[in-house]
Amino acid sequence: MIFNPEQCRNESEVESKLIVSYLLPQLGYTPDTWHQEITFGNIRLDFLSFAVQVIPFSLNADSPLSLVLEAKHPKQNLDRHIRKLKRYLMSLNVRYGLLTNGKDLRIYARSTDEVKLVFQCQGEEIESKIDEIKELVGRDSLQYRPTQSIISISDHNPEPDSDSDVAISTESNQQEIDNIPESQLTENQSPTLEISHPETESQASMKVIAVYHNKGGVGKTTTVVNLAAALSKKGYRVLVIDLDSQANTTFATGLIKFQFEEDDNIRERYVYHLIKSGEFDFIPDLVRKSVDFNHPEIDVIPSHIDLLQHQDVLKNISASRFRLTTKLKEVEADYDIVIIDTPPSRDLYAEIPLITANYLIIPSDLKPFANQGLTNVKQLVKEVNEFRASSGQSLLKIMGVLPCKISTNSKYQQYVLPRQMFVIPDKYDLPLMDNVIFERTALAQCLNETITVGDLEIPNPQSIFKYEETHANAGQSATEFESLAEEVLSKMAIN
Repeated sequence: MIFNPEQCRNESEVESKLIVSYLLPQLGYTPDTWHQEITFGNIRLDFLSFAVQVIPFSLNADSPLSLVLEAKHPKQNLDRHIRKLKRYLMSLNVRYGLLTNGKDLRIYARSTDEVKLVFQCQGEEIESKIDEIKELVGRDSLQYRPTQSIISISDHNPEPDSDSDVAISTESNQQEIDNIPESQLTENQSPTLEISHPETESQASMKVIAVYHNKGGVGKTTTVVNLAAALSKKGYRVLVIDLDSQANTTFATGLIKFQFEEDDNIRERYVYHLIKSGEFDFIPDLVRKSVDFNHPEIDVIPSHIDLLQHQDVLKNISASRFRLTTKLKEVEADYDIVIIDTPPSRDLYAEIPLITANYLIIPSDLKPFANQGLTNVKQLVKEVNEFRASSGQSLLKIMGVLPCKISTNSKYQQYVLPRQMFVIPDKYDLPLMDNVIFERTALAQCLNETITVGDLEIPNPQSIFKYEETHANAGQSATEFESLAEEVLSKMAIN
């Protein structure tokens, strides 16, 4: 079997051509001993392989004789991903982590309280050094490693510490890996790592988030699409619904590729059809895949400018307020998280998402007009919650005001921003989210990307994560949205 690093032109090819087709077979891992795109809590792993295939297994210090493999785009610097890999290894008690972008391959080993680099080579060296890699993280090697009291890895470390040897000790009296079926586990037993295949398995319940502010221009669309991308990259199955007639989210997820009205392929199948009838046009009939927007792609129910002219008809039909809720219940097994973009208004199209959602995020640039609008938001939430209570629904929970489009000017951040943030809980009695989304050039540019087809420039918007693959300046914004996704998952208590 031969590996050519030139075959890896993007992250997907690093996964398929290097990890799946070459490394895993060479290291002795069969398809039943490795898993792709799995989640544990807020952690999403590209690959997790087992030396001993026992599932579920206990997350204690002795049992996980396993290997995490993380794939990155060939243009990404692996140094930026070391901290995250170390967190994975320490949090999950996994012994080894392999990080590669096809051009560079590194192996890290976890000891009791630290993670160290133990092997590194270039992509063109992988084939010639495969035996060294096998010795470290091959399945056969890891299966028998518990019998050793000391695992010496100093020979593989390209940059050894000042000490002459680097060693990881393992306890000689290892506890037996927990092989009790999950159905027989009790609360007194060790927690188990549950393998979750996002494309086939459902979590306990689907969560619905509305993103709303009645002030426009505060970063609502940017929040919706990049939060969706961040959650999708963590392995969650995400559906985005655009209920704003401006259709900015529809555009931002790459669904509007046409240049002329006669080529409009949205008008006959969009969100209006979802809520106009209880008997026809269900989510599977209307959903579309985001086009070249993110990896993995995201499911989207698009909007259209024609949505505005249908409101007078729909608002006279009381059932229209519940149709989105009803139709979402029918796809609970298909999605983990639904994010609904809303119009900057107080009308039916703002009410429907707030009636449907479990949680509300309020993006705001924290400027005076946006802050003054928070009173209107609170009033609408109060009215919607009265309606929800009368219809037997649980109340909408405000996750928080999300500072968005915040200036990176140091003096502004030092003197003005703290005062603006203090106002939110103090004057408006609203929770403030922990994360802040700053106004950066890359965040605007990623949604304005284009491709040239003949004489035409066709919109080709990208999530900040896909844009980051080829633009180093996107890293800070990508990190901010990744952190936001983790906060959102934590507030929703999704495991």
